Amino acid sequence: MFNWTEKPASTLAHGGVIAPDERLPWPQTGVMGVQHLIAMFGATVLAPILMGFDPNVAILMSGIGTLIFFIVTGGKVPSYLGSSFAFIGVVIAASGYAGPGPNANLGVALGGIIACGLVYTVIGAIVQAVGTGWIERFMPPVVTGAVVAVIGLNLAGIPIKNMAPTGFDAWMQGITFVCVALVAVFTSGMLQRLLILMGLIIASLIYAVLTNVLGMGKPLDLSGIANAAWFGMPNFSAPVFEANAMLLIAPVAIILVAENLGHIKAVTAMTGRDLDKYMGRAFMGDGVATMVAGSAGGTGVTTYAENIGVMAATKIYSTAIFLVAGLMAVLLGFSPKFGALIQAIPLAVMGGVSIVVFGLIAVAGAKIWVDNRVDFSDNKNLLVAAITLILGTGDYTLKFGQFALGGIGTATFGAIILYALLSRGKAPARR
Repeated sequence: MFNWTEKPASTLAHGGVIAPDERLPWPQTGVMGVQHLIAMFGATVLAPILMGFDPNVAILMSGIGTLIFFIVTGGKVPSYLGSSFAFIGVVIAASGYAGPGPNANLGVALGGIIACGLVYTVIGAIVQAVGTGWIERFMPPVVTGAVVAVIGLNLAGIPIKNMAPTGFDAWMQGITFVCVALVAVFTSGMLQRLLILMGLIIASLIYAVLTNVLGMGKPLDLSGIANAAWFGMPNFSAPVFEANAMLLIAPVAIILVAENLGHIKAVTAMTGRDLDKYMGRAFMGDGVATMVAGSAGGTGVTTYAENIGVMAATKIYSTAIFLVAGLMAVLLGFSPKFGALIQAIPLAVMGGVSIVVFGLIAVAGAKIWVDNRVDFSDNKNLLVAAITLILGTGDYTLKFGQFALGGIGTATFGAIILYALLSRGKAPARR
């Protein structure tokens, strides 16, 4: 089922295009797999830390999820599944996590993640049966852009209020996001692709000098890394199924659909191969991977823009690369020393990185509007976007008995329902 036409190694040196059903010789394929894994690394470990999950489990389940996605799509869709930032706000709300350290109510969040994966899988089955037209009608660019932007805006208070307990930490956050910005603007190639990871490393080194050498803050403690074993079992966790948490987290499936839909459309445009026929299978693969991740203590997973960036830069779209990357992530998940390294990252540095990441999510929503030329002179689009942004940013909450639907949930459902309501009658454009 997974047959690739092998291309000569010289194709890599000469900048040739490698299609999804082609591959380079295995040594070159392995190197490219490492590159994709590194590109995904920063986001895949940052999301679980922000939610109080075990990074080792998250890495392990991202690798397993990628392999599941590969199998379900028949090796036809090039993608790596990493930790989804769409879960951060609702997981924090459902579990009451205030950070830092492990999430004491992790099981409740896992039950919600599994519910979300189930909804996502059902959507995939429906798409596989009837096509994608109905999704595009309910979730046009004005809706998806607003909902994606809200995810970042809703999270803005976390690094500002919870991840800078001292004045020094606040300054360190500023140094961190400046480091990330400098890497993003003044480097190129893979360094630029790894702006989050490189900025985090540089800021951590500056933190170590300011604290361990100059005594300006809490010293960086690396003893946990030295004491950790190279190989060992991750700290798996069991899900707990609570209705409130499940109803709060399950709507994230709508965001995952939008992310995956955009990913496949982008890869289709880059490769010239029609991947729409695999859309339903891609949704189901991602949904099953999310359920498997939630059952063991991992974060929900999704396709990533970092993959698209690396593929666009290299012109290598071979799905064999993602098979290699997934296997490597599984091996990395069984290294406690790797987990200790992640836990040693200073809270203020992680807060500065979070400011960048949450801001990028918000801007990604606006980019959807720009790329699709959403017409804001049309009152329907204007009101849907305006109301959705404030619902999510202000954390507008509706209560149904004991159940409370928070900002991201009300914004998501509100955008879809409001757009459908306003589409029933076309109002004249605002002049």
